[in-house]
Amino acid sequence: MIRIDHISKSFGDKRVLDDISTTFERGKCSLIIGSSGSGKTVMLKSIIGLHEPDSGEVWFDDVLFNSADENSRKRIRSQIGMLFQGSALFDFATAEQNVMFPLDFFTDMSYEEKLDRVNFCLHRVALENVNHKYPSELSGGMQKRVGIARAIALNPRYLFCDEPNSGLDPLTSIHIDRLIQEITREYDITTVINTHDMNSVLEIGDKITFIYQGQKKWEGSRDEIFDSDCRNLNDFVFASKMARQLKEHQK
Repeated sequence: MIRIDHISKSFGDKRVLDDISTTFERGKCSLIIGSSGSGKTVMLKSIIGLHEPDSGEVWFDDVLFNSADENSRKRIRSQIGMLFQGSALFDFATAEQNVMFPLDFFTDMSYEEKLDRVNFCLHRVALENVNHKYPSELSGGMQKRVGIARAIALNPRYLFCDEPNSGLDPLTSIHIDRLIQEITREYDITTVINTHDMNSVLEIGDKITFIYQGQKKWEGSRDEIFDSDCRNLNDFVFASKMARQLKEHQK
């Protein structure tokens, strides 16, 4: 489980996160939603230590992460898988080398052990025979799956996904959502997903946290989201639905 207590973050005079508290449970897909500029990406980066909160606490189970020493932080980071927006694969490296990267960085495994783990992870995301292909030789959906394979290479306790469906068509997006959900439940991972995709919310949103102008305005499950009396959330849901319908119409 991950718990954040009253975290705030400012850049200069602009307060980007304002006293946010929430929890993310193991075995569930917790989604942080909000429009561009709402603060959700800063929130995710503050949780994993890419930004230091100005105030508040970030707990990974029983470890107070933002006050931990470097050794404790490294131990937590070795238990984190990260799926970046746009996959963020190394263009100069093959799929095999991309998935092996965290194993090279965080483990003392032999090459044969690392290769076995790479092959297992690629098989888990239904990618066989792509070991020696470069990202430019793979479709967008395949690149995302390589990114997921890399994210689970260390058998993480915590998985963070930043806009995992960005740039994907609706059908591929559904496949990626379901894959993330399957892996979360299968390995009992604490999964946190940043998204503005309402399809993802309705497909896999065990818990949804809505951020508006740096504040937590609503929290609940996907079954409760349409019954909310939060006007900002309702506006976001309606705008997301209209944008999706327009995009599909243009196709």
